[in-house]
Amino acid sequence: MSLKLALKPNEKVIIGGAVITNGSTGALLSIENSVPILREKDILTEEQADSYCKKIYLIIQLMYLGEVPNLELARMYGDLVAELLLAVPSMKDLISSVTAYILDGKYYQALKQAQKLIQYEEELLNYVPESS
Repeated sequence: MSLKLALKPNEKVIIGGAVITNGSTGALLSIENSVPILREKDILTEEQADSYCKKIYLIIQLMYLGEVPNLELARMYGDLVAELLLAVPSMKDLISSVTAYILDGKYYQALKQAQKLIQYEEELLNYVPESS
């Protein structure tokens, strides 16, 4: 069964490691085999990875798009997670869920869960308690 992928005009997508940019009109692609696919809205660049959770997302993205297992990426992930949990223990459940997906080789699902990490991190950073 193929995956149907509708691209918006000028939208980028990564398919199997290749960055593809759509032309000025919409396009419909059929992906016939199993390869890593990331739409532009889910791609995080190194420059955009400016927080712990975004760095974790970037590492998982590299795991998903690269050859696995990658021991260097796994080490980097472990180090970042350990530092993050020391600073924000309330992220333990989300991190556990992300890690479980990674250990099962389900990197796309780990990315989706890591998006929740980023959202939670942003909520914490934007929270300003009312002063009395």
